[in-house]
Amino acid sequence: MVLEKINDLAIEDKDSIMSTEIGSSSSNQRLSIEPDEDGAEITCFSEEVRDVTLHFQIIRLQKQIYAWIGCNSAKIGHLYAAAFTRPNNSVSITSILGGSSDNTGSSIARRLVMKTGLNIVLACNIPKNSPMLEADAELILVKKLISLGYTRAKPQLSPTP
Repeated sequence: MVLEKINDLAIEDKDSIMSTEIGSSSSNQRLSIEPDEDGAEITCFSEEVRDVTLHFQIIRLQKQIYAWIGCNSAKIGHLYAAAFTRPNNSVSITSILGGSSDNTGSSIARRLVMKTGLNIVLACNIPKNSPMLEADAELILVKKLISLGYTRAKPQLSPTP
């Protein structure tokens, strides 16, 4: 159903399906598609960081999030799946696409599971030896997830008398 909506964007009245916000910078464009009856919601945006353009796509499904981070191109890059595992609720992560020698994005996927409490599928196309760019991309993605309400609330500590 989500793919049908994406394919229909060129055909249907775009104002009824998506809302576009254009920030002060021309590189800061955002696209959101309203949730369909299955509860899927798609958000796409781009940010300029350290003289490169980072592109993001977030697809929120019922019990998981698919996120894509692209650097200067629309290549999928490495694909990781991360989720809480039993018995001790640690986060397990596996590489679905890409070699094991390049773990760019695997730590982002692990931390996203911890912040959201949801299963994460993350595609990451960030250059291998760019830890600052990777950190910036994670920060931007987490801020967007928070603004969309996809992160779980931090437990409130009760004050001790």
